[in-house]
Amino acid sequence: MTQAYSLYEGSFSVDASKAFVPFDPAKDDPLSRKGSIFVHVHPFVIVSENGLILCDTGLGFRNAQDELLLHQNIRKLGFEPEDVKCVLMSHLHKDHTGGMVDFKDGVARIAFPNAEYYVQRGEWEYAFSGDNPSYRTEIFDVIQRSGNLVLLEGNGEIDHQISYEVNGGHTPYHQAFHIHVGGEHYFFGGDVLPEPEEIFKNFIAKYDYDGRASRDLRKQYWEEGRDNDWTYLFYHSKSIVIGKGQKQEDGSYRMIDVSK
Repeated sequence: MTQAYSLYEGSFSVDASKAFVPFDPAKDDPLSRKGSIFVHVHPFVIVSENGLILCDTGLGFRNAQDELLLHQNIRKLGFEPEDVKCVLMSHLHKDHTGGMVDFKDGVARIAFPNAEYYVQRGEWEYAFSGDNPSYRTEIFDVIQRSGNLVLLEGNGEIDHQISYEVNGGHTPYHQAFHIHVGGEHYFFGGDVLPEPEEIFKNFIAKYDYDGRASRDLRKQYWEEGRDNDWTYLFYHSKSIVIGKGQKQEDGSYRMIDVSK
């Protein structure tokens, strides 16, 4: 039984302005948003014996009660935001970092006060290096002042459960995580492996820093993970959100949904 859960924030269209506009596939016409790509946003929480592990933090959107959707969804699972002990950041684009901080009543507080936030140092420095609409540095200022920020260097381990590796591809210092909990090997590839369909497309994405590297990494992660029973977490998936590779009678593999 999986111990990983999607904290689904919604479906969005994104155009050249990098604005994430809510999109309802049942009501909205995609042709009315020409030049846009369409994505879902799924931060993940993994339940471990040492507390909750959060993988990226979404856009930071709020509900009608002015509560972070991320907090609302954690509470729906029977936990509290204070139960999050570890926040793993694949990279710092705004659709992954909005929920790092809770902006409410003119005050900015870290959204998970009992957690350490793990970010690659190179990604942190890159986010401040220019005027890029994909980054919201006002969020990072709050994190930096909090004392909860941990800057990682290259590849390594956080503890016996979590290891990380710089894979670049989407941003120069993008990182992926391997999380071992409850006998499962969870793999969070962030935006290098955001959707299961991308494994089988063999394409180079224009929105990647190094599209060829991302393409090759997707193939590598699929071949290694399917043979070693990884559970994949897909941050932008519109179909299977938590999946595993399953071998078919003809020797081929397919992705199956293991979220239930």
